Amino acid sequence: MTIRTRKFFGTIFLLVLVVVWSLLGMTVAQAPWLAASGWYQAIFYVVAGIGWVLPAMPIISWMARPDPEQAG
Repeated sequence: MTIRTRKFFGTIFLLVLVVVWSLLGMTVAQAPWLAASGWYQAIFYVVAGIGWVLPAMPIISWMARPDPEQAG
């Protein structure tokens, strides 16, 4: 797979990741136990805001991998 194709699919995967992550975050943010505490809210929003980076890192490194050299 060429780097151009990997970047295309990687971009789609990242967009899907961000949409799913944000929808899950909005769903969890509506939980009554979270709304009852300011500290829980602060911790949740920090984790939810930064947490999507961990699953995105392997996708980005896969996208940036160089093309295999063509033999012969």
